[in-house]
Amino acid sequence: MTDAPTPPPAAAAQGRAPEITRKSLDRPDERVAKASAFTRLMRRPEAGVVLGLIATFLVFAVLPGAASLYSLQGAMTFLTLSAELGILAAAVALLIIAGEFDLSIGSMVGFAGIVIGLLVTQLAWPLWASIGAAFAVAVLVGYLNGYITVKTRLPSFIVTLASLFILRGLSIGITRAVTGRTQIPYILDNPPDPWTAAIFNGHVLTGLFQWMGTQGWIATKGDGMPFVPGIPMSIVWWIAVTCLAGWVLTQTKFGNWIYASGGDATVARNVGVPVARVKITLFIVTAVAATLLATIQVMEAGSADTVRGTQKEFEAIIAAVIGGVLLTGGYGTVLGAAFGALIFGLVQMGIFYTGIDTDWFKVFLGLVILAAVLVNNYGRARALGERVES
Repeated sequence: MTDAPTPPPAAAAQGRAPEITRKSLDRPDERVAKASAFTRLMRRPEAGVVLGLIATFLVFAVLPGAASLYSLQGAMTFLTLSAELGILAAAVALLIIAGEFDLSIGSMVGFAGIVIGLLVTQLAWPLWASIGAAFAVAVLVGYLNGYITVKTRLPSFIVTLASLFILRGLSIGITRAVTGRTQIPYILDNPPDPWTAAIFNGHVLTGLFQWMGTQGWIATKGDGMPFVPGIPMSIVWWIAVTCLAGWVLTQTKFGNWIYASGGDATVARNVGVPVARVKITLFIVTAVAATLLATIQVMEAGSADTVRGTQKEFEAIIAAVIGGVLLTGGYGTVLGAAFGALIFGLVQMGIFYTGIDTDWFKVFLGLVILAAVLVNNYGRARALGERVES
């Protein structure tokens, strides 16, 4: 048997470890090393989407047609598109962070619009009561989706996929049976409460925009009125929903429960988190968000359509994923989802204004999704101190 290696004489005589060990102890541990401000910023879930948003702005800025895209009218157009998606994305982000999916929100948009339209035109309900009934239906649908998911332990993907077809089928079947068509027009013709429509389809800061028009700061029509009368209410609703959802997620105990439920539901239950209640509540939130979007669209168009909201569930998930929300749950922010919706609207209108073939839009979305998932996984691994495989 060979003798065990001995430290160098000098080290042994002085009672200290070999030099190689001392040097290893002197080297700072990368796990406890203080990260720079830039590193901490890049570890944020929404860091990737912010860089993507900047890159998207720069790309379209150098393409023909950028002047129209970045004009006040063009900006309001893509912000309105982003707002309609962002309302859904905020709710969807909360649900995905909690570890679940809701594929029925697109159909819920169409179904809620049909509920409003039928109650107003067929039963002569006031507009406010019809909208309230649509939200009550949304609460019921969301509750059923959540209850079935948590009680049966079926994947929410399957449960809400079934709801997707049920709601879309009900929209088409009921509307055709009552009206003989798939659209309900004239919803806003002589409503007894026209002020209700303004809450969802009005503008704010109209006086300011008119004043800017008289000063020549923004473009005006022949009668002197600005082309952009104010900030659309859809954008106001988007900001309000995003701020509320972000505050709940980051500043409340319920927000901690959301992260815990998506991170590890079993551990969360063991420490007293009401996982079932959290998830059922969030399914209700996504259905309510879909109904809010449906109400905005009905007030804008003055009609309801059974196909409205088609594929919105996938667009909302795309916005959340682009914004740094992991599909595995437990990680992400509402702010990131808002940025993801902004990229979606910017690209959709940017392709239109710059004259690029719109057939390439979905190709772009697919590439952005893949890149976002890769960046998000890398950022999450670095944030949690996990080893990133090369």
